[in-house]
Amino acid sequence: MEYNNETFQLATFAGGCFWCMVSPFDEQPGIIKVVSGYTGGHKENPTYKEVCSDTTGHYEAVQITYDPTLFSYEKLLDIFWMQIDPTDAGGQFHDRGDSYKTAIFYHNEDQKVSAEKSKQALAESGRFSKPIVTDILPAKTFYSAEEYHQDYYKKNAFRYALYKKGSGREEFIKKTWENPARKEELRKRLTPMQFEVTQNNGTEPPFRNEYWNETRDGIYVDIITGEPLFTSLDKFDSACGWPSFTKPLHNELIEEKVDLSHRMVRTEVRAKNSDSHLGHVFDDGPGPRGLRYCINSASLRFIPKEDLEKEGYGDFKILFKNI
Repeated sequence: MEYNNETFQLATFAGGCFWCMVSPFDEQPGIIKVVSGYTGGHKENPTYKEVCSDTTGHYEAVQITYDPTLFSYEKLLDIFWMQIDPTDAGGQFHDRGDSYKTAIFYHNEDQKVSAEKSKQALAESGRFSKPIVTDILPAKTFYSAEEYHQDYYKKNAFRYALYKKGSGREEFIKKTWENPARKEELRKRLTPMQFEVTQNNGTEPPFRNEYWNETRDGIYVDIITGEPLFTSLDKFDSACGWPSFTKPLHNELIEEKVDLSHRMVRTEVRAKNSDSHLGHVFDDGPGPRGLRYCINSASLRFIPKEDLEKEGYGDFKILFKNI
C-alpha cells in the first residue's frame, strides 16, 4: 500500500512495558511504524538500565507514525486504553515504578482534546470502579530504545508470550474487555462445539468432526464472519483426524500466536477479525513451506464450488476454473 508521507502524524503512548505496546498497533492499515523508546524525562539518550532505575524521569513508551486519513487518532486511543490498567498509578501489572506508569503524550491541541474526551468517556463508562489515573501530557523528546527492544514480540515470540502471560496483562485484558453481550449472541447462534472451539480455545474430537475427510472442491470460511480462510486446493490428508491445509487463503485474515497451554509450546492459529480460535500450525506438512494448518471443523463452514455464486463468493470461482 502506498502512503502520502505529507499527511503522517505521530502518536506517543506509555502503557507499561513497551514490549507489549507494539503488537496491538503494528501492521494495521495506516500504521507506518511503531518504535519502542523513552520519553517524558530529563536525561538525554537514556539507556534501558537508567530508565528502569527511575532516576531519569522517563516513561517506557511507543511512538507511532500513522496516516490519519487511514487510521484516526481516536482509533489509536481506543486501542491504547484496551492494553492497560488505567487505574494503576504505580506501574502496570507486575512492573512497578514510575517508568512503567501510563500516559498519553499529545503532539498538538487536537490530540489533547481527543485524549481528554476519551479519558472522560472511559471514566463514565462504568467499566472501572476506580478512578482513571492515566496522565495526559505534552509530548517531549522521544529517544528510541536499544535495537534488541524493537519489535520484541516478533524477534522473541516465545519469551514475549511468557512475559505477557506471566505479568498478568493478558488475563487482565481478557477479563476487562470481554463483551458479555457478544458472547451470549454467539452462544445462541453457534452449536455447543462451535462455541467451545472458537470462544474457549477448545478442540473437537479427531475423526469425529464435519470436514476431516471432506474431499469436495470449495472454500472454508470463518463460521462467525464468513470470511474466506482456506481452500480445498490447499487441503491434504494428514491422517491426524482434523482438516489440514498447507496455507491459508489470505494471510492477512489469519493471526498466529505462541500457545503455552497444556504445558506445551505450540503456534495457535486465530481468525484475525472474529478473534476465533481455529487450531494450530505445525512444521510437519508437505509443500515448499512444510506447514500443516491443523484446523477444527467447528470453526469453519464449507462452501462447495458449485454453491459459491449463490452464497455470495462468486469471485472465488476462478480458483477452480481448471477443475
